[in-house]
Amino acid sequence: MTDTQGSIHDQWSSRFVFILAAIGSAVGLGNIWKFPYITGENGGGAFVLVYLICVALIGVPIMMAEILMGRRGRQNPINTMRTLVAAEGGHPVWRGLGWLGVVAGLLILSYYSVIAGWSMAYVFRAGAGLFTGADAKTISTLFEDLLQSPGSMLAWHSLFMIMTVAVVARGVRSGLERAVTLLMPALFALLVILVLYALYEGDFTRGSAFLFTPDFSKVFQHCEVEAAIKTCRFTGEPLLIALGHAFFTLSLGMGAIMVYGSYMPSNASIARATLAIVLADTLAALLAGLAIFPIVFANGLEPASGPGLVFQTLPIAFGSMPGGQVFGTLFFVLLVFAAWTSSISLIEPAVAWLVENRGMGRASAALVAGMLAWLLGIGSVLSFNLWSGESFQFLGKTWFGLVDYLAANILLPVGGLLIALFAGWVMSRASTLDELGMGDGLAYRTWRFLVRYISPWLVMIVFFNTIGLI
Repeated sequence: MTDTQGSIHDQWSSRFVFILAAIGSAVGLGNIWKFPYITGENGGGAFVLVYLICVALIGVPIMMAEILMGRRGRQNPINTMRTLVAAEGGHPVWRGLGWLGVVAGLLILSYYSVIAGWSMAYVFRAGAGLFTGADAKTISTLFEDLLQSPGSMLAWHSLFMIMTVAVVARGVRSGLERAVTLLMPALFALLVILVLYALYEGDFTRGSAFLFTPDFSKVFQHCEVEAAIKTCRFTGEPLLIALGHAFFTLSLGMGAIMVYGSYMPSNASIARATLAIVLADTLAALLAGLAIFPIVFANGLEPASGPGLVFQTLPIAFGSMPGGQVFGTLFFVLLVFAAWTSSISLIEPAVAWLVENRGMGRASAALVAGMLAWLLGIGSVLSFNLWSGESFQFLGKTWFGLVDYLAANILLPVGGLLIALFAGWVMSRASTLDELGMGDGLAYRTWRFLVRYISPWLVMIVFFNTIGLI
């Protein structure tokens, strides 16, 4: 590469460690919690196939773009964009892309930590046998009791944030690298153990068929029965959901992949690393489905249970199955690990900025950024109890709903769109060729075509859908 400068934060010791770190950023609650329930709501196997196509058209090109921009700049996203804009002769307005990522990361971390706190609480509830023999009403009451206790939610939120800050404060190699090299293998080991448990104790035949057998009539048709007459119409909503999740699951547009890219060794292949990250992220989601759906079917539960699938439906199943107490505990430990590896990437862009621009040490910067996210998270904690009434709503949403909407529906898609446009249209062909290091062959031309003409339009469709224009 022509740019051989290094990051002041140190670099990953190898390309493999960078891949582990980026996988840790991508694999989170979206894979273990969200992917299974949206798959259940949208027809199973056909939705999975559509999702994989969307990952190839959105995830791979934009992730390659974000990594190359990060490694090109070798700084936090804000400074990286300032450097790249100057080097490429772009309009100063492009500098705002760096700020979008840092702000989005902190906002997402503020409520992500609250949901991760639920997972931590459930580790102990499952371990204590509270799900054993419990019916749906009992499980629902347990979850409602947690939400209605601001003190308990705040305690779990605080503990999770302390765990996040403790890792990031130790730096790239001593903190981030050590954490991901321990947590990521453990996360995949837990997933495999839970899949094996589902194989022996669940209805694995129905679960795997539901996940891998495409039936497009269940995806693109919405049927209603009125006066004994069944009418069906085409609907593109599952496609929009698949597009949106393909974008969000890879941590794109929130500065995490860009700042991790800035620590990437210069001789590492961005294309190969991206493919490895995307494949591992997809594998984690599919393994989660294989662990969850056989258990759901074996207990006569509904796969289309929505967001409550993990916290309200699965505990019923674990409570009635042999070994459910042990494996239920392991499942929620898995959720905590997934959330932890993602949270350290969400806070890293802000920490890097504080170190580079404010002269702070890593520990002080991590504490300041963590405290800010923690304070914002208190609003999310209270949104489920003391601030749940209309008098505490903003634009018709609770604080949790507003922050989630702003970050996930506005900042991330706009950030991803701008990354694609900047890498495809503002950065010169020579710069992207140099940084990708893949030669001016078919692979590079395919990436450049996708990042210029296909990915931006698909991200705009996601954006228009999330704000209600589609």
